[in-house]
Amino acid sequence: MKRKGYYTIGVVAKMFDIHPQTLRLYEREGLLKPSRTEGNTRLYSDEDLERLEFILFLTREMGVNLAGVDIILNMKEQIEELQKQIDQLLEFIQKELSKVQSEELKKAIVSVSKRKVMKVEDIIQSHRSKE
Repeated sequence: MKRKGYYTIGVVAKMFDIHPQTLRLYEREGLLKPSRTEGNTRLYSDEDLERLEFILFLTREMGVNLAGVDIILNMKEQIEELQKQIDQLLEFIQKELSKVQSEELKKAIVSVSKRKVMKVEDIIQSHRSKE
């Protein structure tokens, strides 16, 4: 199991080569939401770091401004929520189909008289001889 880490603002700033004020700005803009200690020290989780990495990719590599980053992050969260709902729906449908198929199989069991296994050539020959 993955161990969860928590990092202070100074450590995170050094890890990503950004100024601590940038992290504070991202928090003010609602892009990051680090937890706080009783002494009000910011603590960044591994999930916060992943989010920060995505924010920095959008701003540095893609040239997206903070308003655009906010929109993208909100859309990303909505997509993830929709994906969860789709997965739940598919699981429900699969269970229901499994029930229906099981019931249909029970109903489909009928007695069939034994059939003689014959070669295709023999069947064709028998059919030709009747003509």
